[in-house]
Amino acid sequence: MPVEASLIQILACPACHAPLQDRTADSASDPELVCTSGDCGLAYPVRDGIPVLLVDEARRPA
Repeated sequence: MPVEASLIQILACPACHAPLQDRTADSASDPELVCTSGDCGLAYPVRDGIPVLLVDEARRPA
């Protein structure tokens, strides 16, 4: 379930405050919002259409 575009516009990475990129429509991986900062790059899961913006729950970049 994709996250609403209006919500994506106001959300920011809790760790570095950079904008987030929506990757919920990507069927190849789990739905997530990814930090656009080159230094941070954390990927936050989206469960049942709700972004889980907790640094402890984020996936670190590979």
